[in-house]
Amino acid sequence: MTIGFIGAGTMASAIVAGIIERGVVAPDHVVVHDPHGGASAALAASLGVRVADSNEALVDAVDTVVLAIKPQVFSEVLPPLASALAENGTLVVSIAAGTSLARIASLLGEHGAAQPVVRVMPNVNAQIGAGMAAVAGNSVASEAQVAEVIDLFRAVGDAIELPESSFSTFTAIAGSAPAYAFLFIDALARGALKAGMPKALATRIAAQTVLGSAQMILESGEHPWTLVDKVCSPGGTTIAGLMALEDGGFVSTVVDSVSATIERDLELGAGS
Repeated sequence: MTIGFIGAGTMASAIVAGIIERGVVAPDHVVVHDPHGGASAALAASLGVRVADSNEALVDAVDTVVLAIKPQVFSEVLPPLASALAENGTLVVSIAAGTSLARIASLLGEHGAAQPVVRVMPNVNAQIGAGMAAVAGNSVASEAQVAEVIDLFRAVGDAIELPESSFSTFTAIAGSAPAYAFLFIDALARGALKAGMPKALATRIAAQTVLGSAQMILESGEHPWTLVDKVCSPGGTTIAGLMALEDGGFVSTVVDSVSATIERDLELGAGS
């Protein structure tokens, strides 16, 4: 497989580094092009990938094209490439938020209905190889092509196939949720700061605790509430803290934040 990246920003760079370091694709089978040439040159220098002179040259050189560009420039980038993508039978992969499979097909014009396209929603943690991505293919994309894309994104964390209709929900609990997790860690650290602990030390302790707690859920296979009960002892410190969270509406507030995120994502999608 030869894979090309149109766009060489932070997310694209993380994916490229991940697939090369994990041996999914060899460096000379990766081609990048970015309108800001410095980003492409930096990837070539650090990872040994090839650089294309244009989007058109990139499409002619690869089997799979990853669109790692902002949604607002899709209407400029895709139409000129439609004929070449169709002629080459290229798999198109988009990592743009809020850009549906139907929208991508429409930008490919008469070729859109027959073009295999896979949409991916990654999250920021891919930058450290701990991302979570949702993957959905259109009706033309084969099971093998979808599986190929899942393998690519597992090089920078984990990836699952998910119906596109669930992407807004995924955005809430994976795409946007890192910000909520960061806020929770900061709040824990501020609580410790209030009690006299230095903020930097408290942040380190809180972050490691949240990391370990997440790993406990994934590796133990136990329900989160079961683990909550295991930490609590009768009349102890943990149950006192949990009751304070409940008094503040912690669970209902988190649920409301997920709902608000889904609602806003659907609004943005409807306007694209």
